[in-house]
Amino acid sequence: MRGQKIALDDFNLRIEANEHIAILGPNGCGKSTLIKTITRECYPVARPESSMSILGEESWDVFALRARLGIVSNDLMLSCTGKASGRDVVLSGFFSSISIFSNHTVEATQFELADAALAQLKISHLAERPVGEMSSGEARRVLIARALVHNPGALLFDEPCNSLDLSAQQSLRHTMRALANSGTAIILVTHELADIVPEIQRVVLLSGGRVVADGPKEEILKVERLAALFGVEVEMSRRGGHYHLW
Repeated sequence: MRGQKIALDDFNLRIEANEHIAILGPNGCGKSTLIKTITRECYPVARPESSMSILGEESWDVFALRARLGIVSNDLMLSCTGKASGRDVVLSGFFSSISIFSNHTVEATQFELADAALAQLKISHLAERPVGEMSSGEARRVLIARALVHNPGALLFDEPCNSLDLSAQQSLRHTMRALANSGTAIILVTHELADIVPEIQRVVLLSGGRVVADGPKEEILKVERLAALFGVEVEMSRRGGHYHLW
């Protein structure tokens, strides 16, 4: 539930370790709620028939869980503003915060890992720059470095290309491909077909808080299914493992 609204209804989904998966659906279908449920910002309503486990465990210290996951979301984009430098934002990944504060003690090895994450994404030049002075694309790449800094088992991307221009979108999708090929599991939540990089082979369609289709990408991404999902007439093209919808 989100307030009095049922966000995920009779919902059943299993994602395997090291799996690359895209969760696709229109605005308001429950995609972001699913991400927040995985990260323990939201919880299922307590009912005898309800259960949820993450990495094989039903009960987690939320900070221990977030140390196993890397998260890139619009909520974080909105939170990471102002004077915090790129390096501080990356370091905050160790503390599940949005910057480095007076109660945080940063070890030398953590500084090294933060700089290595910035270098991995080719944004070392943003280490000292305040986030408030970065473009949206630069800030999004800093958030990816934050998500990677503790070597997570999986990366959760929530509408990763939202508000980015075409060049920044392409750059981010290339980064997702590189991460997927490096062995990092990708869980992508989006309403844009173009975000589904070739390495993602499973697609789940959400509508009204329910799973309406789940399976191999080639079987799920059909014009008829997508027209019904979004409620409009659509056309689709495919080239080089990429899909485009209009």
